[in-house]
Amino acid sequence: MKKPIATPSRTKEILETHGMFAKKNYGQNFLIESGIVDKIARHAVLSDHCVVFEIGPGIGALTQYLCEYAKKVVSFEIDERLPDVLADTLQEYDNFELVMSDFLEIDLKEWCRTYRKEGYDVVIAANLPYYITTPILFKIFESKADVAAITVMMQKEVADRFAAEVNTKDYNALSIITQYRCEVTPVMKVPKNVFLPKPNVDSAVLQFRFRDTPQNIEEESFFSLVKACFRQRRKTILNNYGEYCQDKQQARAELEKSGIDCTRRAESVTLAEFINLYEVHRNESKSTCEN
Repeated sequence: MKKPIATPSRTKEILETHGMFAKKNYGQNFLIESGIVDKIARHAVLSDHCVVFEIGPGIGALTQYLCEYAKKVVSFEIDERLPDVLADTLQEYDNFELVMSDFLEIDLKEWCRTYRKEGYDVVIAANLPYYITTPILFKIFESKADVAAITVMMQKEVADRFAAEVNTKDYNALSIITQYRCEVTPVMKVPKNVFLPKPNVDSAVLQFRFRDTPQNIEEESFFSLVKACFRQRRKTILNNYGEYCQDKQQARAELEKSGIDCTRRAESVTLAEFINLYEVHRNESKSTCEN
């Protein structure tokens, strides 16, 4: 590597050379601490036989380190100003490919299949803007693409919800739905003063790895049940679940059969307990239909 991009002086030099500024509507904040970028890249690239799909390379600060450690880096970008910038900042790397496409619109499963057929592991890395964090992650989760790991930086308060443990203030339906699909591992906290321009909030890096999910769960129904139980957070699970069932007595019976005390709140219910409740509800509904 000739010179790290993620320093205050180099970042300012690149922006001035190319007459660029950070676009708020793209959520652009450029990392200016190379040690942090290096750590993110080392976590993201599982081996030197990885192909990395990067979402939004910016001026190439993270991309540069990904190129150092991975077999190939394919970066998806929508900002039309950046091809010329990246051709300059990443000119020393022949394992970098820029794709000018909206990541939300690509066929991720097909992209993964292409590289998996060649024997490569595929990982995803990104510094995600707040406004698009959840849509991008859910696109990846719902694609069921053959991705070995997803390592992303996001606003810290959003990261806290994805990684939240039961009986904490951040634990909600998003926590359950994400942890049903993935193992979620906090990698590091990133203070707001290592960005240019400086955002209003701190960030955090999480890594997601897909779990083997139960084959007998209809996910849309399960997620609807979980969301319903968190609908009014201060209500007991009986009140929320009763509204979901449209029958409080039925809800009470199913909760009791699941071993969940009706006076508890959803934030105290584990993923395993929610799965058990879903299975009880499904079996009771099936039994009612048959009778």
